[in-house]
Amino acid sequence: MDVTSAGPTSTGVALLAGLGLLAGCGSSAADGGAGSSGSAAPTVTVQAGGDQIPVDPTQYCRDGDGQRYATTPPIIEVTPDTTISLTVPDAVAEAGWGVQVYDQDLQELIGEVDVPAGDAVFSEINTSDAAPPTFYLVVVEDSDPEACSGLSGAWPVGFIRTDGGSTSTTTPSESPAG
Repeated sequence: MDVTSAGPTSTGVALLAGLGLLAGCGSSAADGGAGSSGSAAPTVTVQAGGDQIPVDPTQYCRDGDGQRYATTPPIIEVTPDTTISLTVPDAVAEAGWGVQVYDQDLQELIGEVDVPAGDAVFSEINTSDAAPPTFYLVVVEDSDPEACSGLSGAWPVGFIRTDGGSTSTTTPSESPAG
């Protein structure tokens, strides 16, 4: 994995702004947000040794309109040296995407990983690549400055690296063991 050191970027700023509003703002399923029928925002999937886990976006540019969603990222317990596989929908792959690595509080950008153009699956991240044992990966769709004021799609997922015991996933209604 080629992780580049992260500095302030417009994508990171837009992402942090969206994640900062995560808890109190956004569309709901009743008003066309993620999880509703029709033109719902796409999900990505993550797999780290176990089942594929769907990840809903916290923000997405849909039909030229920036949407923010009140979703809670999944948190996955993982063992050291486990491959993390991320899969995005074809539309996201065509637009381009990358992965940002954040600290356990989803506040400090630790690094960025470039994904080859057009790839829908990326499996070159290992659970031991990030220095802290608790971290977030955020799938970030390349933004179009002409659409949604540059707002891009963002799908965060948390990881807790354990000492090698069994892996499990916490759901948004659970809190991580620790």
